[in-house]
Amino acid sequence: MFLKGKTALVTGSTSGIGLAYAQALAKEGANIVLNGFGDADEIEAMRSELAGISGGTALYSGADLTDEAAIADMFAYAAAELGGVDILINNAGTQYVAKVEEFPVDKWNLIIALNLSAAFHTSRLAIPYMKKQGWGRIIATASAHSLVASPGKSAYVAAKHAIAGLTKTLALETAEHGITVNAISPGYVWTPLVEGQIPDTMATRNMTREEVINDVLLKAQPTKEFVTPDQVASMALYLCRDEAKAITGANLSMDGGWSVQ
Repeated sequence: MFLKGKTALVTGSTSGIGLAYAQALAKEGANIVLNGFGDADEIEAMRSELAGISGGTALYSGADLTDEAAIADMFAYAAAELGGVDILINNAGTQYVAKVEEFPVDKWNLIIALNLSAAFHTSRLAIPYMKKQGWGRIIATASAHSLVASPGKSAYVAAKHAIAGLTKTLALETAEHGITVNAISPGYVWTPLVEGQIPDTMATRNMTREEVINDVLLKAQPTKEFVTPDQVASMALYLCRDEAKAITGANLSMDGGWSVQ
């Protein structure tokens, strides 16, 4: 358990990729700070299970990541209970699809706040402690859309491209302090959120489930296979190892070949 004694804060970790990150890190002994929305009883069950897996501590913060003050409170809570955050995974995000001239301004502001600005605020609060410790890991869940674009996704693509740039800048600023900063860019990942979109798409486009999966969701991925949350979490876990300390400022594609076309 090579992360024993380390504390990992994972945003958007009450489901999907974020929960997979938390589980993988807990299995290696890390204390976990969960963050996200959901049913209170289900979240408490997750928290308790993660504490049991790690043999350490698991906390939960329901901080709204579009609120700078709430983010600061979350970090203060982690510091008071666990000393500070050694591993930060910026994973929380949201999506909305519309042509730019029809894109609701409030949706643009939400996506930029949650997908981009939150990562700035969490990183600026995490880095001083990491510098003091002489060790730290910051990982962002970017997206294939940090490398390529799709129509109708102006806010999401803008935010994810910016995350790639933020990753590079933070990597340079922390390179001499034992801190690495990297982004993981998956293509379509099989999560409950993606699965839940299939019935609506079937109805809207008059398609079968198989047609939605192959001709819509996986159209751009040459492998025609979904990325799994566990695959993404395994990459993050490797980036936390000492063997990966020379990897910083990288944007690591896990998209079945999408971005090479």
